[in-house]
Amino acid sequence: MNFDGLCVPALQGLRAYDPGHDLVAWRRRVGPSLVELGSNENPWGPSPAARAAVLDQLHAMHRYPDPLGGDLKRALAAKHGVGLEQLILGNGSHELLMQLAQVFAGAGDEVVASQFGFAVYAIATQAAGAALRVAPALPRDHATMPRGHDLDAIADAVGPRTKLVFLANPNNPTGTHLGIAALSRFLERIPPNVLVVVDEAYAEFVESGESALSLLASHPGLIVTRTFSKAYALAGLRIGFAVAHPALIAVMERVRESFNVNHMGLAAAEAALGDGEHLQWGLARNAEERTRLADALATRGWFVHPSQTNFLLVEFGARAGAIEAGLLERGVIPRPMGGYGLPECLRITIGDRDENRRFLDALDHLA
Repeated sequence: MNFDGLCVPALQGLRAYDPGHDLVAWRRRVGPSLVELGSNENPWGPSPAARAAVLDQLHAMHRYPDPLGGDLKRALAAKHGVGLEQLILGNGSHELLMQLAQVFAGAGDEVVASQFGFAVYAIATQAAGAALRVAPALPRDHATMPRGHDLDAIADAVGPRTKLVFLANPNNPTGTHLGIAALSRFLERIPPNVLVVVDEAYAEFVESGESALSLLASHPGLIVTRTFSKAYALAGLRIGFAVAHPALIAVMERVRESFNVNHMGLAAAEAALGDGEHLQWGLARNAEERTRLADALATRGWFVHPSQTNFLLVEFGARAGAIEAGLLERGVIPRPMGGYGLPECLRITIGDRDENRRFLDALDHLA
């Protein structure tokens, strides 16, 4: 049977999200010595309090989790100064990004995103049956944000059929970051009937601490998404959340899957949120290693995009494919960027000191 032909037209020909290399297979092949630098995970791990919270929930595995996530929502509301009615939880922010397109865009509508933006935006748009308009990014030789978002180009791409704008800040995969003043000016240019999603998966890494959350009160059409996968090191538990106008959240709740965040995830996220000391310790380690690794790569002659995240986008030119293959042979996993239209680049997660050393040693053997 032609099952592709049986599915709805929007899904015909849709390519699923590509998470990169088959890490499970590589772990089996290489073992514990594998250096995983392809998924932007936190090598320093979660708060001990989060680990303890997970263990404490194991006895309740036969029970459904809180369908409202009330305790975590209360902790998030207190942390970020928002109302409970402004919050929705997701099985990672990926789920919420998909739902935003599902709820607010459809056939005949357009969604705007930036060139070199997060791959899920295009998938969410096509799955919803809408059309994606891609705004050109800043040039590679831009002084401060090479290949970063061009806010003027994004605003110019918004047309009468636009329903949503997706904007990652900091951006994955470039690592570039927009200041809050520039973002505020951009929002002033967007018509009030167009929703703007600011994806802040890497917001905790931003040195200034600026967040689009501060703009919610003045922009009812703004939605901010966050995740516990990166800075909080809970990638394996899949917890994300979105903050927006209460009426918008109420509409989103209509399609939220019941019990979409599990017991362990809810408890771990709440505990991690309360351990600010561990979070700051991990952020400091990441900043140290990011500077060290970026300097080491630049010294070797490679072009490194400036980053305020836990990864670096590195341009290796025509040798990117060969370098990727060579790193894999030596048990180091990078993330290829061909799917983002950057085949000359690899994305490298910031590892701990030993992982970064082993990556550089492997790279030097390929030079």
